Amino acid sequence: MSEFVGSPGPVGRVVVVVGNPKVGSRTTVAGRTAATAIVPSAAVSTVEVAELAAGLFAWGDPTVAAAKATVLEADLLVVATPVYKASYTGLLKSFLDQFGRDELRALATVPLMVGAAPLHNLAVEEQLRPVLVEIGASCPTRGIYVLESAIEAGELETQLAEWARLWGPALLAVAGARATVGAG
Repeated sequence: MSEFVGSPGPVGRVVVVVGNPKVGSRTTVAGRTAATAIVPSAAVSTVEVAELAAGLFAWGDPTVAAAKATVLEADLLVVATPVYKASYTGLLKSFLDQFGRDELRALATVPLMVGAAPLHNLAVEEQLRPVLVEIGASCPTRGIYVLESAIEAGELETQLAEWARLWGPALLAVAGARATVGAG
């Protein structure tokens, strides 16, 4: 179990869901880096939705069910996707459609998007956050928008460390509160 400096409680299970059609993408790097910045010593699991593509439309697929169970067992969730046409990917939407309304039960969640230009930086708030809230995520912080150029220039760790310094305590307070009331 790990704690962020000043956090009220432990966070042991961090899961990153990656909605990029390419496994091991810059989106994966950004999501995992965010998770590590928020809870530096936590073990981070990654769900690459691209690996689930074959079963996403076969309701009850065991591989998709296992990925969903991984998400439901998390103490903290990072949902990362590239910006596609000013929104998140259809691949990610297909995975999120596996969850019922409020099924995440106040799971502390960070929406994260990777884009080529600042033009779509509000997509994380206007497109991704609402669907996460609909399925029960608690998104108490500003979402993260990462420019592809920041990843390529080696600026990702600095950007996410600054984000985590500012928003990490609030996010982990929500995670701790959820654990206290037994939602997890």
